[in-house]
Amino acid sequence: GKGLGDGRFRWAAMKKEQVLRCQLSVWFPLFRHCTIRSIVLPLPQDVTDYLLDDGTLVVSGRNEAPSCSQTNESSDEEQDVQWSDDENVTTLTAPEFPDFAAQVQEAINSLGGIVFPKLNWSAPRDAAWIALNGSLKCNNLSDIFLLLKSSDFIAHDLTRPFLHCTDDSPDPKIDTQLVLRKWCELIPGGEFRCFVKENKLIGVTQRDHTQYYDHVCRQEATILGSIVDFFKDKVQYKFPDEDFVFDVYRDSQGRVWIIDFNPFGEVTNSLLFTWEELTSGQNLSEGAPADLDGPVFRYITSEMTVQPSPYLSYRLPKDFVDLSRGEDAHKLIDFLKLTRNQEPETSDEED
Repeated sequence: GKGLGDGRFRWAAMKKEQVLRCQLSVWFPLFRHCTIRSIVLPLPQDVTDYLLDDGTLVVSGRNEAPSCSQTNESSDEEQDVQWSDDENVTTLTAPEFPDFAAQVQEAINSLGGIVFPKLNWSAPRDAAWIALNGSLKCNNLSDIFLLLKSSDFIAHDLTRPFLHCTDDSPDPKIDTQLVLRKWCELIPGGEFRCFVKENKLIGVTQRDHTQYYDHVCRQEATILGSIVDFFKDKVQYKFPDEDFVFDVYRDSQGRVWIIDFNPFGEVTNSLLFTWEELTSGQNLSEGAPADLDGPVFRYITSEMTVQPSPYLSYRLPKDFVDLSRGEDAHKLIDFLKLTRNQEPETSDEED
């Protein structure tokens, strides 16, 4: 990438140790009093294999009793899904994990009956569209499996957690974990991402960087002040690394809560900053208030800069997403005209 060889990115050289320390099971005990209630469950190997198996499309973990626990070719109607591309009919059934399902349901119940799931690092934010409620809200294992199996972010956790790390040492062994967090209704625009370098808070950006929030503009100084105070009181020198990224939520009473920790490196989305700015310090304060000691606070300042959700690319063909980002509406009109003009030709061929 541009600038990688000139030394300016040296401070962002991400080590595998840093990634390990950002697992929720590592940081949660240190910050349990200022974060969301969570339960960590070890993920059995057979469940991990199921999540990675592209061939198993059926989601297991349903609340209702399975109609048939063994594959029985003579009772096709009792099976969940059938593929009959040819004369050899293959019946596909979901695996069952009764012990794990019981653990998960017990944890869900103890967290109030509704949770949002993640693995060691990532939540399946890119798969929320596939859920019936369009969110990460889950109340059973079936909901959880559907999200986890549909998420590229989860696949990254399971297969390439040390992507972009610069050290050549063998990858540490990972104990894969399912994290269940108590479901909380968060105010839109209340989440912020904070960048810490050498134990100094250098940048804060709104987490949802695609939307304009009037309250963020109006309360800029108050919001930043509460985040800085929270960092100094609760986070600074307490996290096991000196370079890291953490997400916070500021509630309607002005209290600040930790949502997550992430490595200080390009595997983490820099949102309204660039990693070149964050690592070199160049251009970081341009257009910012004159307080050189405090962090730079970036947020969307007008409706004009609103962008489509970055998660759109996970549910629509990329061409359509690119089209939706264009500022020229005529391009979309031309595209629709082109599609319409092709329709008669297609219908003639079918007739």
